[in-house]
Amino acid sequence: MNTYGIPRDVKGEGRILFIFSTKALIYTGIGAAIGMLFYFIFSLINMKTLGFIFIVGFGVIGFAIGTFKVPNSSAFEITRKTGGENIDDVIKRYIKFKKEKGKIYVYDADRSLEKYKTKEKEEGGKINE
Repeated sequence: MNTYGIPRDVKGEGRILFIFSTKALIYTGIGAAIGMLFYFIFSLINMKTLGFIFIVGFGVIGFAIGTFKVPNSSAFEITRKTGGENIDDVIKRYIKFKKEKGKIYVYDADRSLEKYKTKEKEEGGKINE
């Protein structure tokens, strides 16, 4: 009997050290860098072990953000709307939403074309289709 590989969608990301994709490694590094700030603060008051715990903790949080997806569940509104998407994509979209002061611009070509056709018909103009 032969063995066959099951195809999977890895989106072109290579794996480093078996668990880290490139994106997860970057997010883990960013999280660990944030933890380093706490390490330096706690090392000033001679609590280096607590600072090291912060480095590891923020590194794990960064890894989770870069690797995992939002669970697909109907229990909460956020998981119902964003279920199955990467956590970092959801965070980026939220930051963009807050930066735009709560405005979302959606362009639907089919609907805008229908509005245009309806408007032209009401005005009695000629429609080029």
